[in-house]
Amino acid sequence: MTSIIGLTGGIASGKSTVSSLLAQKGFTVVDADLAARKVAEPGEPAYLKIVETFGQDILNKEGTLDRAALGSIIFHNEERRKELNGIVHPAVRAEMLAEKEKAFENGKQTVVMDIPLLFESNLTWMVEKTVVVYVDRDTQLSRLMLRNGLTEEEAEARVNSQMSLDEKRNLADAVLDNRGTIDETGVQLDDLLVRWNLTP
Repeated sequence: MTSIIGLTGGIASGKSTVSSLLAQKGFTVVDADLAARKVAEPGEPAYLKIVETFGQDILNKEGTLDRAALGSIIFHNEERRKELNGIVHPAVRAEMLAEKEKAFENGKQTVVMDIPLLFESNLTWMVEKTVVVYVDRDTQLSRLMLRNGLTEEEAEARVNSQMSLDEKRNLADAVLDNRGTIDETGVQLDDLLVRWNLTP
């Protein structure tokens, strides 16, 4: 019986930590951020379409995407951002689904889809069950400030730009409370794997 689990969280909630724990246990983790980088590599169809749409000015000298230049175009322009997402998102989904299929063909029982915007982008159709890595807002802010060297205002702006973890917690099938130590989160993860009968 194969299973597809969607893993999500918020900025500085510890989703990457849980991803690493799952990978250490032998689970296949398909990472949306890695897939997004892969489809935007030179020569990939999405890369070619991005260059065609946004022009040569968004390239570095070595021909890779200059994310800062691209960011400055789409950051203040909703239409252009939608244009970019219209190219990148389908390519990322296709890449992730292909990786999932490959894992199952190789005899894997469970594939974890690590998708930061699982709920925001309405991608729950890609998975069977959802897990949110949760921390309260104060913990999220202080960890983000510490990790990225941000002021409180900067951290709040980043947290506010995402769906709140309280909202995500209400949408998820399971919640891992990551306010404690990594070991405590690991214990909750182990309990969940047993409860849902998940094996790599």
